[in-house]
Amino acid sequence: MQSGIPQQMNCVEITKPGGPEVLQPTTRPTPAPGPGDVLIRVAAAGINGPDVYQRRGLYPAPPGATDIPGLEVSGTIVALGPDVGRWQVGDACCALTAGGGYAEYCTAPAVQCLPVPAGLDLVDAAGLPETFFTVWSNIFERAALKPGESLLVHGGGGGIGSTAIQVAGAFGHRVFTTAAGAQCSALQELGAERAIDFATEDFAAVVKQATDGKGVDVILDIVGGDYIARNIASLARDGRLVMIAFLKGSKAEVDFMPVMLKRLTITGSTLRIQSTKRKGEIAAALEQRVWPLLAEGRIRPVVHARLPLAAATEGHRIMHAAEHLGKILLVP
Repeated sequence: MQSGIPQQMNCVEITKPGGPEVLQPTTRPTPAPGPGDVLIRVAAAGINGPDVYQRRGLYPAPPGATDIPGLEVSGTIVALGPDVGRWQVGDACCALTAGGGYAEYCTAPAVQCLPVPAGLDLVDAAGLPETFFTVWSNIFERAALKPGESLLVHGGGGGIGSTAIQVAGAFGHRVFTTAAGAQCSALQELGAERAIDFATEDFAAVVKQATDGKGVDVILDIVGGDYIARNIASLARDGRLVMIAFLKGSKAEVDFMPVMLKRLTITGSTLRIQSTKRKGEIAAALEQRVWPLLAEGRIRPVVHARLPLAAATEGHRIMHAAEHLGKILLVP
């Protein structure tokens, strides 16, 4: 290990599958960067839905990845592995990781690192990678949202939702979202044309009325369950439904006749298991197309809370309550 980098680091581990209480502070050996990797002294790590699934034993780390949770960090590069071209020790960055973010130090492939946009706080930059990679790859690549098309985002109050609303809005799309009632006004300020209170309103009816019966072109869904049939009803002809999580379950009884009649596409993806090469391609697209919007202040990460690393349990409890707006960050 290089001079100044400790042999041991503070981190948070999952002691066994279960609730937020199974997250416990501990110490582990500080990781060393392998070929193509950088070692980052973590300024902050974001909490994301996949962390919750991993904690519950439903989303294990991929082979070769650390079991420490945390899929995004920001910080300062303190060491380089072999074959790292762009980055230098001392550079500030934010990075998508395969795990290990809930720690003082974390490795990441160099191609999955991005510069901190001008004017953005280093800690808040931890709220960028997982959400922006997910939004870009699913809405703009997989669903191929085109100019003039409309978007419905479920779960607008979370990190994914608040990011999708802003990015799509910045590109001039009509954006609708579902959220808890207390979040709706804030989401409309972020750029949603209409924030639909899922507890009191039928989103399918609202979307139909707002689009003069046409429906929306793309839906990003994290809910599943009984939303699936209503999503199909809410799509316009040649519409695309992208599913990235299933808060209400992955099973539903669905009439697929509208899928055929409206020429719909139903797809989905996960990010963590995709190749480093593919994630590097997403990073390059984000830096070209989206990072200028962040530097200009036209979009921003929405941060609900900054918590100490040792308070990861509290961060996961906030996630479970699902009443927060934006990202929850852990600061070592």
